[in-house]
Amino acid sequence: ELCRQIIQLKPSNLIMIDIGENYLHQLETDLSNYNSPSENHYVLCSVVNEKKMNKLFEEFKPQLVFHAAAHKHVPLMEENIDEAILNNIQGTKIAVKLAKQFSVNKFILVSTDKVVNPTSIMGMTKCIAEKYVQYSSNQSSTQFISVRFGNVLGTNGSVIPLFLKQIKEGGPITITDPHMERYFMLISEASQLILQAAVLGNGGEVFLLEMGKPVKIIDLAKKMIRLSGYTLEKDIKLQITGIRKGEKLSEELFSSDEKCSASSHQKINILKINTANNSKLPEEIDALIQMTQYSTPEEMKRKLTSLISTI
Repeated sequence: ELCRQIIQLKPSNLIMIDIGENYLHQLETDLSNYNSPSENHYVLCSVVNEKKMNKLFEEFKPQLVFHAAAHKHVPLMEENIDEAILNNIQGTKIAVKLAKQFSVNKFILVSTDKVVNPTSIMGMTKCIAEKYVQYSSNQSSTQFISVRFGNVLGTNGSVIPLFLKQIKEGGPITITDPHMERYFMLISEASQLILQAAVLGNGGEVFLLEMGKPVKIIDLAKKMIRLSGYTLEKDIKLQITGIRKGEKLSEELFSSDEKCSASSHQKINILKINTANNSKLPEEIDALIQMTQYSTPEEMKRKLTSLISTI
């Protein structure tokens, strides 16, 4: 969606890097319908492939970098801690290094509300990525910006496609907990606000998108059953499966030591965050990345938890 909106602004070049060939192919198919003078480049590459990433930055010398490469599935990352660290943290570190090296004008990290008081591996790794991007804002002429928001409707991993599939199959709709609630926004609005935050930012900011009020997942399921023309319990039943590893009942948008204030855009807020204790962050991150080669999942989780408490 970011690419669909960017291409309408007619950049001279749009370089899209993705580890998933199917997503990249689908993107190429989608964007071929746009009448744009942009030169589009579809690059199959992992963000942790530093050698190839270096070549791409050297060849294209991008002015703007939108960094959205992250493993985001909460329960899956609980079982794959090493990959979460490598992709979400090392990948961000590599992208930041190259942005500085090749004098990128602005670097925008797509963050998540799961970084606030994180309980999951996904949230912890994204929290460290966000902190590192903010730390890097004082290290070069590149303007480093983070944009934080909640769940996006309709994306991969969203509950909407899952609920639609379960309704089509006659149920049941699976709900982890009747009290589970999340902040939601449309993918088109989230992408538009990310672009607008990129314009607002001068470097060092963490922007928070206006998410409205949280929605109970069970209420969303009931509404989808009703809108599909079915009756709850008679046609489609609900099944409570239990909260999954790493999940919280509700998410927070900012922590108690972060101050939220309005920006010049009514749907974008700015967070004031204390970064005084981050001087050892790069070496701590390097140590964490090294641990993926020899440490147990339990050791890596302890290190993550310890690092979160000190930054």
